[in-house]
Amino acid sequence: MIHDEAEVWGNRWLSVRRLDVEQPDGERFDYHAVRLKDIAAAVVIRDEHVLLMWRHRFLTDTWAWELPMGIIEAGESPEAAAARELEEETGWRADGLTELIRSEPAAGIMDSRHYVFQARSAVRIGEPTERNESDRIEWIPLADVPGMIARHEIVSGITLVGLQQALLQER
Repeated sequence: MIHDEAEVWGNRWLSVRRLDVEQPDGERFDYHAVRLKDIAAAVVIRDEHVLLMWRHRFLTDTWAWELPMGIIEAGESPEAAAARELEEETGWRADGLTELIRSEPAAGIMDSRHYVFQARSAVRIGEPTERNESDRIEWIPLADVPGMIARHEIVSGITLVGLQQALLQER
């Protein structure tokens, strides 16, 4: 049970919080956690290929393939956020999205939910409007994904969860 909670630091995307927590056995202690906005991503599969973005993450100074994804804005549904991020980051519009999987990647320290949606077709609507999101956007053979994961070419948690669930459903 949380008895009290206060922000230590925050911005428009996340808040580091100090919590007064009571465990089931009655022990109380200070706990720190991150309240992060929810995230939505899109797995688009077309002709046995999946749409991925090659991008750099400056925090870890790494390059890897990722799904189009982003923060769900206030008042926006997870599905609408996934569709918006797909268009902004890739220039592709999904022909209908269905929920693929939802995860809570670090529920012991962070409250963000990650929603992944899937589309079986998409149409090119133009150039991406978010120019700093990726270096390349490519349709990658779905059969190549397990090897890419093994070689650490795909490391993002939401991307791994989404692609692995899509692969399970392909069986």
